[in-house]
Order: sequence, then structure tokens, then C-alpha cells
Amino acid sequence: MTGGLHGRHLFVFGAGYAGARAAALAHAAGACVSVTTRDPVRAADLAGSGVRAHLFDAGRPPAAATLRDWLGGATDLLVSIPPDSRAAPEAACPALAALQAASVDLPTLRWIGYLSSTGVYGDCGGAWIDETRAPAPATPDARARIGAEIGWRALAGRTGAALDILRIAGIYGPGRRNALAQVRAGRARAVDKPGQVFNRIHVDDIAAAIVAAMARPDGTRILNLADDLPAASADVLDHAAVLLGQPAPPRVPVDRADLPPMAAAFWAENRRLRNDRLTALPGFALRYPSYREGLAAILAEETGERELADAM
Repeated sequence: MTGGLHGRHLFVFGAGYAGARAAALAHAAGACVSVTTRDPVRAADLAGSGVRAHLFDAGRPPAAATLRDWLGGATDLLVSIPPDSRAAPEAACPALAALQAASVDLPTLRWIGYLSSTGVYGDCGGAWIDETRAPAPATPDARARIGAEIGWRALAGRTGAALDILRIAGIYGPGRRNALAQVRAGRARAVDKPGQVFNRIHVDDIAAAIVAAMARPDGTRILNLADDLPAASADVLDHAAVLLGQPAPPRVPVDRADLPPMAAAFWAENRRLRNDRLTALPGFALRYPSYREGLAAILAEETGERELADAM
């Protein structure tokens, strides 16, 4: 898609794990890109890559004039800052709350992408579901995400911008956010709950889906960002151990796992996600349709980096 976003100005609230990759991909496709981060060091790194970086703390948003200046000429808005589960639903998204408090006018806005969570569906008893499933959020975070979705729908309606609500499954990718890293660290436990499965998605597939959606705005859409293969966590860890040539992690029954409250809430929900809308998105194809391809690619990249370091 080189040059496919020429003339667009993407503003990213939250250049985190997925947001930063989407920003880099959009920049490579020709867009002017601005991002926010809380970390001054990260801001300097991002600026060095040709991206405009601004320091933004959700708890202390910038002055209204500053925020209006940042967003001047923005044609596209990507929001990856997590919601505040303690706030009222209409103020759950810190980025949206900051825009509203500053009375920011967005006359050039044509597309909004909001990174939500598949946790908004709640427990589905292991059933296959798609985006037509009515949300049934059971946790404070999931309820806050629904509040944020409603807020962005309202803003899209006022501005006439297209809106993609991107409900993301479990994110993994290079670095420490994958089963390979867990197995290597010796901290992996294969929590065992018969019949329990989860969908996942590689962070690079998230970035590609974001840019594909941005490239072809089309009204208001809800898209499940998930791979093709819901699987038990134990199966993923076992596969990672095989790739590393290590023993399978010990299995621990869920009722003996002593899970903290947030993890226990996660394990209380069971669903299989259909991703037909995602795979039908023009210009997009899953690079990693399951954890098997994703973990293999991560390992290959790590091995290649080590070989390069050794050669130097």
C-alpha cells in the first residue's frame, strides 16, 4: 500500500504496542502521522522515525489550544488509549473526554478507528459468535469500552466521519507478549479448564487491519479482530515449548490456579469469534491465521536477530 494514504493525516491517541505499529504502517503508506505517548523517551524515538510525537497524560490533558493545534488538519483518528473504568460511561474514553472538554472542532475528519475489546461480549458459553451478538459486558473494563464505543458513535454522527469499532481478541507478538517468552522465563503455567478456548491476533495483523480500514472508510462498522483458530491456552503453551525444544509447562486445574481477580474474570468467559467481516475487508488478509504461524514467525525473527548480532 505504499503511497496509498498520501494526503491523509492520521492522529493516534496512544502509541502503544498496537498503536505504534499501526502508525508506522500508515506512515509507510504515505500518511502524515502524529501520535501521543506518556513517555518522553518514546516520544523522542518516535520523532526520530518521522512521526510527530506529543506527550499526553490522560489524567492531565493539555490545554484546549494545544490540543486544537495538535489536531489541526487531521483527517483520521485512531484511539488506542484504554478507557477509565471508574468514569461515567460517557466520559470513559480519556481521548474523547479531552476532545469534548477542549471543544475541539474536527472539520477535516473523515475516519475514526476505536480499538475496543472482544470482552464486551461477555461469556458466550463457548458458542461461535459474530459482530451481531449483543454485548453483555461483565467486567468494569468491558463496560467502560461499551461506553467509549457509544461516545465515538456520537462523535462520528456529529462530524459525519466514518467509524470502525475494532473489537480485539488477545494480543500477542514480538517481545515479551507471547507464549515463547513465557516458556523461556520458566513462569508458564498451563491453566486447565476443559472446553475453554480463546481467540488471539498477532499485533502486525492488528496494524494491517487498521490501515486497511482507514484506507477504505465505509460508514459505521464493527469488526472482530481475531485469528481463525480459537484454542486453549494450554495448547498454545505446549506448542511454544515444542518450538523451543523444552518440556511442556505444568498443567494446573483452574480451580487450583489461585488466579488474581482480573485473570479470574478473564477465565470466566468462553467464546469462539467469527472473523468473516475482518477477512472480507478490502486489502486485508491475515498474515498469521493461527498462533502456530504467529509463534513460528516470532521465533524466526528472534533467531535471525541473534544470528546477525553474533555475526557482528
